[in-house]
Amino acid sequence: MPATFLFKTEPGTFSFADLVRDGSCIWDGVANPTALIHLRTVQSGDHVLFYHTGDEKAVVGSARATSDASQDPAKPGLNGRGEPKFAVVKLEPITRWAHPVTLAQIKADPQFKSFALVTQSRLSVMPVPPDLAAALAELGVAEPDTAIKKTVRKR
Repeated sequence: MPATFLFKTEPGTFSFADLVRDGSCIWDGVANPTALIHLRTVQSGDHVLFYHTGDEKAVVGSARATSDASQDPAKPGLNGRGEPKFAVVKLEPITRWAHPVTLAQIKADPQFKSFALVTQSRLSVMPVPPDLAAALAELGVAEPDTAIKKTVRKR
């Protein structure tokens, strides 16, 4: 079963709309040691909840990792454990959520009291336990017309 992670971004820098427009991205720029530990565990097929920081503060969509985490080619080098010092992962959009789930909603719900988004607010990449991922998806349930359409090219 794929794992679920929450990735945070400032929408003025790179938003979910940017990911939809581009069709994919390489997620890089993570510097926090704990966030990097989490990013290094991402595998192809894992789910990613896309969270906008700043004024919005909400989960706005979902994406899928299309690669395992790997060495950031722009920042080579290993850490003390022999792992890539900086990691990247490739993402593709899945669904824009019809109802973004705000940080205020999450904080108001007791089931999220130990969720890293609440307890470690500055962490930019974090795992999401399956029960919380399901609860978030239920709150932000996507309407059928918000699914990202994939273009299939015939050769």
